[in-house]
Amino acid sequence: MTETKQQTILEQLGGLSGLVYSTLPIIAFVPANSIWGLAPAVWIALGVAAAILVWRVVRRGAIQPAISGFLGVGVCAFIAYRTGDAKGYFLFGIYTSLVYAAVFVLSIVVRRPLVGVAWGYLNGHRNAWRAHPGAVRAYDIATVAWALVFGARYLVQSQLYDADQTGWLAVSRIGMGWPLTGLALLVTVWAVRRADRIVEPAPDPAELEPGTTGEVDPGSDVDRGA
Repeated sequence: MTETKQQTILEQLGGLSGLVYSTLPIIAFVPANSIWGLAPAVWIALGVAAAILVWRVVRRGAIQPAISGFLGVGVCAFIAYRTGDAKGYFLFGIYTSLVYAAVFVLSIVVRRPLVGVAWGYLNGHRNAWRAHPGAVRAYDIATVAWALVFGARYLVQSQLYDADQTGWLAVSRIGMGWPLTGLALLVTVWAVRRADRIVEPAPDPAELEPGTTGEVDPGSDVDRGA
């Protein structure tokens, strides 16, 4: 059951490979900009994103995260091209992080922690968890973890953007990307486990039918030596 939960959450992010693939266009963009200039770097980043999309299709992997990644790279590349500055490539991600952080925080304020809402729809429980304070607290903690991840990304990367540190922007984008996402995911899995145990407690052994706990029914043929 736990492995299924972890796989379901990872699938929404494109899996571990999807988290790593998301850094490849950035790794290609920055050195290409330094060597050949902005326009070639934009096309190279788009080419890498397109290659990843084709690779996922050929491997029959999760397509939706790959499409989202390609579109995201397209938006970032367009902004960089329009601003005429390589650091513009990171502008969309910076403000997206700010919006995400605000949404996660707001969900806690209105007592609808976003992690709980999302998982409730994924596992079919809907809003059943809201009747259990312990489950709500667990989802609050997981939601705070995501808010901290996105908030930290915005604070650090906006400062680097203002300081025209394009190289360090790339480093921070990668360093604060899938590694921090992995940490937040671990907190999320813990919250899901804890909340599900509260919402769906283990059945009372006394209420189980004979034989379901692994004990031999006294009236069975095995007990009579049949």
